[in-house]
Amino acid sequence: MTEIRMQDRAGLAPGETGPSGQARAWVLRHLLRMKGNALRVRAILRGRSRRAAGARRALRPGHRPQDVLAVMLLTVGIAAIALDIPTYPWLRSLPDEYKQAFSAITDLGKGHWILWTTGLYCLLTLALDWDRLRFRMRAALATVWTHAAFIFTVVAASGIAVLLLKWLLGRARPKLYEEVGPVYFDVLSFKGAYTSFPSGHSTTVAAFATALALIFPAYRWLIAVCAFWIAFSRIMVGAHYPSDVIAGTLLGLTIALAMGRWMARRRLGFHFDEHGAIEPIAGRRSAGLALAGLWQGATGRRGWRRAVPVPILSETRKEAD
Repeated sequence: MTEIRMQDRAGLAPGETGPSGQARAWVLRHLLRMKGNALRVRAILRGRSRRAAGARRALRPGHRPQDVLAVMLLTVGIAAIALDIPTYPWLRSLPDEYKQAFSAITDLGKGHWILWTTGLYCLLTLALDWDRLRFRMRAALATVWTHAAFIFTVVAASGIAVLLLKWLLGRARPKLYEEVGPVYFDVLSFKGAYTSFPSGHSTTVAAFATALALIFPAYRWLIAVCAFWIAFSRIMVGAHYPSDVIAGTLLGLTIALAMGRWMARRRLGFHFDEHGAIEPIAGRRSAGLALAGLWQGATGRRGWRRAVPVPILSETRKEAD
């Protein structure tokens, strides 16, 4: 870390001048800073992992793997029997305006915009010189970074899981309803028309919505309703059967809750309340002050940097110990 800090302040290499040399030095300086901050994050995670080893809690009823599997088998099975068969003929009987309306929101279930925004934020803030930031700015940026990394992880992990299931199971999409029916599976077919189960959009929406509901518990019902309509749009546009959407929703929900529990045990952005539920560490007041500080910094009403840099390496070492 000392070597990285010295290189970070070194600027241009000996004998290197001109705009091109300055550009290379600027890139090198920020890459070294990103590496140093990434090492800090790794040290914090290691320290929190050791702390979490003695803080294991029994899973609450309904959160255990066997409970989730039971709910999935029940709901997906009922949907496959009672809903999948009549859905396609029902959709064909509706006016085209319904499909057009839901087509306007269905792409919100794609994960690329979520991954790009959260991933870029995490990468760019790693390039900051955190030692020079004011305490409130550092706390606000760190809080947002933790939650952005949480969202990125759950969306990416759920996306990988659903892709593996899609290509493994090979369920025919609704557009093949008249050819093969609603319950046709061609295992390991590796064809785009046979990737209906589970719904990838629904998985992403459920993972993202669950993450947001954990971060903003006061808005969880509003978040759940919005997520429902986006997931339901996959049925209305004829891309998936109801059982596909239900399975994807349960998959995304499960992965997000598991990740939230992992972080709560380490007190990374979340903690457990007295009943064992996951809650954000930052309350409304703290979150409001953090956002206000960021807004003041972005609008120039408050400076981002402190007058004299105070090293925070000792904090990292404490976390590692």
